[in-house]
Amino acid sequence: MTRGTFTSADGCKLEFEVSGEGPPVLWQHGLGAPISQPAAVFPSDQGLKRITLACRGHESSDLGSFDRLSIANFTDDARALLDHLGIETAAVGGISLGAGIGLHLAAFHPERVSRLILARPAWVDRPSLATQKIYHQVAETIEKRGLVDGLKHFQVRREFLDLKSASPDNAASALSYFNRPRPETTIALLSTIPLGFPGVPREMIEAIGMPTLIIGNAEDIVHPLAFARELNELIPASKLEIITSKTVDPQAYLREFRIALTNFLTGAEL
Repeated sequence: MTRGTFTSADGCKLEFEVSGEGPPVLWQHGLGAPISQPAAVFPSDQGLKRITLACRGHESSDLGSFDRLSIANFTDDARALLDHLGIETAAVGGISLGAGIGLHLAAFHPERVSRLILARPAWVDRPSLATQKIYHQVAETIEKRGLVDGLKHFQVRREFLDLKSASPDNAASALSYFNRPRPETTIALLSTIPLGFPGVPREMIEAIGMPTLIIGNAEDIVHPLAFARELNELIPASKLEIITSKTVDPQAYLREFRIALTNFLTGAEL
């Protein structure tokens, strides 16, 4: 496993990680998550090369200009990383935000994508403000109250308690933002990314032609299973795999996620 950096066209120093040898897989993290998040579910024993970009404001990557914080620009950075590594085509995908990056890359640069993985998608063809309002509440709380006092205040908010009751895993993720380093990046990311979406219109989603694996789970407010089902209906060469949620059984979630990726990436599926 190696870590490296490269510089984007607009001068941001961005971190990335490469692990393993074999066919390349650009495998991306969720919003605010570390590289360890997608690595945890990746089948590292299957002769595959995992490549993960730490998007702007994640890990030690520069945040850059506020107006460059979008899924479209994160996708440009991911494509630049493939160029930096000399990779023309790769399997591409990720979790949540990472799925949005994969969708954008597959739609606008299909020549770079051999297979597509959309895991726990948080968008389809439009913003999802209702399901992602918790992000704005976290950003607002950190900005106004800081990390320590903000966490105490946030944990007793009615909105958080309602989320915790409906989706404990989403609630745990929301609390994790109070432990991220560089809180200014957390505020910036959570204030911008949830307002947008991958920027792929429905007709372009319907035109995606490469084999596609969609992974969804229930008990998830931020990543509704309905979004995974909708993408499965829209993308012709797609397969939907419904796995156990972390709320129900964290170990089953990891195990089933890895099995789904292994079957798809080694050619056993589609």
